[in-house]
Amino acid sequence: MAALDDATGIARAVRAGEADPREVVERAIARIEELDGTLNAVAHSRFEEALAEVDAGLPDGPLRGVPVLVKDLYADVAGLPSTRGSRLWADHVPAADSELVRRYRAAGAVVLGTTNVPELGLNASTEGALLGTCRNPRDTGRSTGGSSGGSAVAVATGMVPVATASDGGGSIRIPAAMNGLFGLKPGRGRVSPAPYPSLLAGPVSVHHALTTTVRDSALLLDLTHGSLPGDAFGAPTPAASWVELAARAPGRLRVGLAVAPGDGEPAHPEVLAVLRSAADLLSDLGHEVVETVLDHALADSQGGGAALMGAGLVAAVDARLAELGRGLREDDLEPFTRLLLEHHRSTTTGADVVRALETAQRVGWRLGRQLSRADGGFDVLLSPTLAEPVPALGVLDTARPETIWEHAGRYAAFTSVYNLTGQPAMSLPLGTDAAGLPVGVQVSADLGREGLLLALATQVEAAAPWQRHAPTPEA
Repeated sequence: MAALDDATGIARAVRAGEADPREVVERAIARIEELDGTLNAVAHSRFEEALAEVDAGLPDGPLRGVPVLVKDLYADVAGLPSTRGSRLWADHVPAADSELVRRYRAAGAVVLGTTNVPELGLNASTEGALLGTCRNPRDTGRSTGGSSGGSAVAVATGMVPVATASDGGGSIRIPAAMNGLFGLKPGRGRVSPAPYPSLLAGPVSVHHALTTTVRDSALLLDLTHGSLPGDAFGAPTPAASWVELAARAPGRLRVGLAVAPGDGEPAHPEVLAVLRSAADLLSDLGHEVVETVLDHALADSQGGGAALMGAGLVAAVDARLAELGRGLREDDLEPFTRLLLEHHRSTTTGADVVRALETAQRVGWRLGRQLSRADGGFDVLLSPTLAEPVPALGVLDTARPETIWEHAGRYAAFTSVYNLTGQPAMSLPLGTDAAGLPVGVQVSADLGREGLLLALATQVEAAAPWQRHAPTPEA
């Protein structure tokens, strides 16, 4: 069965009476049933309930009749398990939708289920004990990335046109890069994390989506952006809709080209070849590209993020155990998660969290100056999304913590700094490695400039269209 069109196209066809919402949803269900036994992208499904909602009549919104999947991490679908990929939360079934899902439904979207994630989103590959291994459709022995790996595979194979995702260290951009998708991490405060007021969901992580087209990402941001009254973080109101901003010409930009993550080692040669090609493309489009060095120390950006993530992990586990009224059992958590928990419970102090937040601000100021053309910097920064090509399954294995310690930092080296600083960043699928697997190129901008990123992405997409769907894998 062929892949679905993008969400914008489906919604337009439904509004014009050229497509029937039930047939669209049935086609998506059939695609999931055809492929998911091989790929394991979908964690929990609600197909009968979804069809009943279509038959009862959907809200007349911009996504009416569009089938979607929701990442099984801090984004609840009422009545479905919300496991966070962890055995500790395996029987957690929320009674209400999270705010993000509520906004999707209000726009007419049809939620078909939730997608596979690594435990608590703590891995750059979607390989976990509870939900199992998610496989890359272009090579089922390779990683899909994480932590939004299930969402990425579902979109890349056309199971659904779009799926929700979240990004606390690269978890939208990393799977976008590994699956040939467009992935925008909005800036801090752009999308409400409600109902989860965790530390990680505040300064560091943000919800959005994985898409095959830039216009879908802009449309979804229009439907989901905006703070709730009382949210701890907010973002500047855009000058126009994101769809309109995405359609505007970006003008001639000054682009800073970085081949290494701060003071770290340069990316793999195959990755750099795609980056150089992307830089040439931007030059051909009229932009000024100047090689630069990202103004931050890798140890600062990764250390600050680790302290915040570790403190958040301790708080989340403690709250869950209090809810269950028991202590931690041997099989509640995977070895890597348990090691992190024990480390941060015994070593990370309140002062460490304060220092991490101060580091976040210092790094943000430094990169903010670099992303200010008025201060002699750049409009955007261009870098690889990942420092290495797509890894084989098992390279990032939470059952063997030593593999995570050895490799994980390298895979998030370019992405995690923008979680710490809160600045928006996106991954564009602009090439492949020697094995034919996707390579992503990351572009970042200063706070509040998602519109500029979307405009540039639209220009690039028109000039160098990417393959929107992976070939259907063999069963």
